[in-house]
Amino acid sequence: MDILFDGWEQVFRAAATATFIYVAVVISVRLSGKRSTSQMNSFDWIVTVAMGSMVASAIVLKDTGVATVFAGLAVLLLLQWALTKTLTVWPFARRLVRASPTLLYYRGQFLEDNLRKERVLRNEILAAVREAGVGLLDEVEAVILETDADLSVIRKGDGRVPTTLEGVSGLPDSVAEAISKHS
Repeated sequence: MDILFDGWEQVFRAAATATFIYVAVVISVRLSGKRSTSQMNSFDWIVTVAMGSMVASAIVLKDTGVATVFAGLAVLLLLQWALTKTLTVWPFARRLVRASPTLLYYRGQFLEDNLRKERVLRNEILAAVREAGVGLLDEVEAVILETDADLSVIRKGDGRVPTTLEGVSGLPDSVAEAISKHS
């Protein structure tokens, strides 16, 4: 019967701990800024999973106190802040830590090597085009796999190379040259 109910003391402890931890997480996330709740790259995801694990441990394990979890949360958010600050200052760190967006479709062509490398299916690109409200691939200039795994769709414009492709990997040479001339 311990599996279903192990006493009111544990129930009250879990409820009280969950309340304290909830307040601590809300305060911590608010202090750490918008970045901690933005669309996630892989490092944001790691911090989120680790925070969830700590919060769960504090709520269900007797040996994990609220102060210990709060200290762990604070350290994780401080490390995340330090990493994001470093990425804004040093381009070398940015190249080392962050993935770059990848071009998957450009001017009527699915870029098969890029699709394979990123493990993206044509159907996923078609879904992203539909979600962008576009009915014909002829109306699409480019589809990019972003660093947060979203697919961005750029509609055809006036025939010039979109300058928003700057920093995107997997560009055809002619596109990369046109962008470098523009910047």
